[in-house]
Amino acid sequence: MRRVLPAVGASFEQRVELFARRSAELHSDFRLVRDWAELIAGLKKLRDTEGWTRLATHAGALTEPAAAALSLPVLRTDQPYDKTALEQCPVGLSECDALIAQTGSVLVSSRSAGGRALSVLPPHHVVLARRDQVVADLPEAFALLKAKYSTGYPSMISFITGPSRTGDIERTLVLGAHGPKKLTIFCF
Repeated sequence: MRRVLPAVGASFEQRVELFARRSAELHSDFRLVRDWAELIAGLKKLRDTEGWTRLATHAGALTEPAAAALSLPVLRTDQPYDKTALEQCPVGLSECDALIAQTGSVLVSSRSAGGRALSVLPPHHVVLARRDQVVADLPEAFALLKAKYSTGYPSMISFITGPSRTGDIERTLVLGAHGPKKLTIFCF
């Protein structure tokens, strides 16, 4: 039998190494950082390099202090907001439910990622994750969801596997055609 997906090691290091490799293959920017201070320094460097003028985000244990540290005007997607204003934000900052090593995917839900639009409309999506959110495969991701949301599943779950892409135009890969052109994942 031909194996389509790679085998996943049991250790955290093996899972992270596979997630990093799969992310790179998918044109995602995965950054494993030592601690919160290094995560904030990385966000500030992105802000300065890309010239972010404002930020879209949602209420969350990671997103709120990160947004405050960036000292930018914030559009909150967990409150009533203008869709056009969200489209004009250069970056969307969200949390996630899991990072799936085997596929290099980020698992988000309507509860963890501030709704459906935050991970789709801004041209750069930045995800914040904790080390304990790195899982081996889809069955482990669904088990995590079941445990986390046992009293009621979110209205939406989505697997983000790299930035938006299409190959429709003369079979040439184009990033950002139907969503974010860039995907950056910080894990601490």
